[in-house]
Amino acid sequence: MAERIEVLIPEEEVDERIRQLGEEISRDYEGKEVHLISVLKGGAFVTVELAKRITVPVTLDFMYVSSYSGTESTGIVKIVKDLDQAIAGKNVIVVEDILDTGRTLSYLLSLLNDRHPASLRLCTLLDKPERRVTEVKADYTGFTVPDKFIVGYGLDYDQKYRNLPYVGVLSFEE
Repeated sequence: MAERIEVLIPEEEVDERIRQLGEEISRDYEGKEVHLISVLKGGAFVTVELAKRITVPVTLDFMYVSSYSGTESTGIVKIVKDLDQAIAGKNVIVVEDILDTGRTLSYLLSLLNDRHPASLRLCTLLDKPERRVTEVKADYTGFTVPDKFIVGYGLDYDQKYRNLPYVGVLSFEE
């Protein structure tokens, strides 16, 4: 079976939207510092680009959580790598590549909220609301996407295609 990728959101549009999100976050946190938590692996691509566009002081940390096996969510969230720093009293923004079923992010946001940040918000490059099974709402959203298998800009299929500079739809051909 051959894999085919159709561009859904071109690189220029992704770049412009991340710039806009950075401006919005900078306005919302004017005079404050933000602590970005990148959800690995895919969120790293978004986090780096977003951090470069935020004008208030930024600190970073990374978490690696997993609930996928192949192309399907297992519904079981596993923390592979936890934070290196405490977040109590910090203005935290969790940065993710895609908000899909909501299971992983619901679990993660609850876990982080129990660590007493001053504030806790969610920023996602992509939102796929048709797949939601757990109620989670992003505070900052780049794009709403259809219920297709999305790759690029951090999103992968079997660890491939994360490095694409655009967002694409993956399909398989005989």
